[in-house]
Amino acid sequence: MISALAGLGMITGMDIDLTGRTALVTGSTKGIGLAIAAGLARAGASTVVNGRSKASVDSALDTLRSQVPGAKLQGVAADVATADGAETMREQVPDLDILVNNLGIFEARPVLDIDDDEWRRYFEVNVLSGVRLARLYLPGMTERGWGRVQFIASDSAVVTPEEMVHYGMSKTALLAVSRGYAKAAAGTGVTVNTVLAGPTHTAGVEKFVGELVGDDLPWDEAQRRFMAEHRPNSLLKRLIEPEEIANMVVYLSSEHASATTGGAVRVDGGYVDAILP
Repeated sequence: MISALAGLGMITGMDIDLTGRTALVTGSTKGIGLAIAAGLARAGASTVVNGRSKASVDSALDTLRSQVPGAKLQGVAADVATADGAETMREQVPDLDILVNNLGIFEARPVLDIDDDEWRRYFEVNVLSGVRLARLYLPGMTERGWGRVQFIASDSAVVTPEEMVHYGMSKTALLAVSRGYAKAAAGTGVTVNTVLAGPTHTAGVEKFVGELVGDDLPWDEAQRRFMAEHRPNSLLKRLIEPEEIANMVVYLSSEHASATTGGAVRVDGGYVDAILP
């Protein structure tokens, strides 16, 4: 065992250096995506920020420049939920080392009220956006012998929320997609994983919480009621901060996570009541 591990060296700290790596985070103009972009930039990666409009991308870049002075940043305005948008991204960023498929939509709706077009929209945005980009960038990663692909899923992938079945369906699909791409990259030095994010504190979630428990409550009380009534399994008993999700993504993007692939890695605050996803 000692001889087999000798060439790997001993990790004495968890300093993560992504200098020289290029990373793309889709849907990164706000919320979890913006936090992930900041984390990757702090670790030294040349980070590509993505959103649908130039205005939102420029605003996010301004925020990141203030948070991470000296960061290497690029912005690409493209709707990567479409085939044309994915091609635009590839034209502007031909090669990637790290692909974080974060783009996603969610909304509470009774399952019997969800029509065919809405089912298709959730699949297009939450699933096919990542599928297309992985298909475009994974071959280059495998040729170079190094790469990291991550799909940002949710606890809803394994604990289907009654009020968002269409969202849960799309996140469940990502588990299969991620595992399949990991098999396609087997033995190449490229890892592919899903990150199961738990209930996270974003502007969108604040609105969602207000819809469920009432938007006239002070935020602390609204959050407490939401967790108690709608997410009682959480062991944190609070919403996760976006930076806490970003920490896991940055780790999985590093050399330290070289043996983690094909997995569904949980950052769910203990919400999923199971030993395995």
